[in-house]
Amino acid sequence: MVRILLVASTHEVEELVKKAIESDASAELLLTARSGKDAVRMTGELLPDIVAVELCPSGDDSAKTVREIMISAPTPVVMLASRDGSQLGTASAQALEAGALAVIPAPGAHGTALDAPAIEKFLSTVKAMSQVKIVRQWRRKDHGSKDRTAPAASAAIGIVAIAASTGGPAALRSILKEISADFPVPILIVQHMSNGFIDGVAASLDATVPPTVKVARNGELLRPGTVYFAPDNYQLGVSGRSRLRISDDAPVNGFKPSGSYLFGSIARVFKGESLAVILTGMGDDGTEGLRSLRVAGGKAIAQDEKSSVVFGMPKSAIGAGLVDLVLPLESIAENITAIARGR
Repeated sequence: MVRILLVASTHEVEELVKKAIESDASAELLLTARSGKDAVRMTGELLPDIVAVELCPSGDDSAKTVREIMISAPTPVVMLASRDGSQLGTASAQALEAGALAVIPAPGAHGTALDAPAIEKFLSTVKAMSQVKIVRQWRRKDHGSKDRTAPAASAAIGIVAIAASTGGPAALRSILKEISADFPVPILIVQHMSNGFIDGVAASLDATVPPTVKVARNGELLRPGTVYFAPDNYQLGVSGRSRLRISDDAPVNGFKPSGSYLFGSIARVFKGESLAVILTGMGDDGTEGLRSLRVAGGKAIAQDEKSSVVFGMPKSAIGAGLVDLVLPLESIAENITAIARGR
């Protein structure tokens, strides 16, 4: 039995979630909180297995609620999007950075049918997330304004590629805030998340970490000190050593974008000058691509179990014997920088 606390500001979302939960005997809706303050209090009192929070367009209230839950009564949190993702990009990014595990569509929201497949997908996601080990998110310190004018240094590698899933946005922020604006090579990222939210995540990071962060465009020049996210429903790779390749190629083991696709692409072009990083996430995406990368002579880092929200992706890569270093999250940025600068 998964016990769910709902935080909803609209009766529409409350009714949709109630109907979905009532259809499954293995799920229970405890209560509905109407404010962030009530949500934090009720989480501490009721100790739910998971908290489902309706995502507010402003973002500030949603993120504050998540952050306070993580501080006072750490519990898995998922955000429910009741409208199109393009309208909630910044809000979703703030909530994910505060510690939410994922942003998922509310069942039956924005005109979709509240049918059996939609309910099953919603509840299966909530149940899976309720089992996730929570990593406490601390209040972020201000790292000041960006300085993007520093010259690039020569690099021991030519490119960095990162794959992440559940828990990834917070882990990526932790890493990128320690990467300098004059980082000598480009960084390419595949982050699994619901459609419509990657632009907001990229924009939020771009405003608060030293490197330039953007969603990749096909044919775009690769630039040092720039971070490129795979766009929704497209594979991210490289076309030669100087340009990005965005393609509509098939999913790899069900993933599009895929970390394995990205790793395989950079391995073919950069060979031994490739560095791959596998971060927290469910499943085994990335492992297949690492085989090609290691054959080509590239290097690989995996996040350790203790600092991972979900140890699936790193565990798969480590178990296959395809990584050079297994590191806690707080040590990954310095090691990426050291390898990139040939130290």
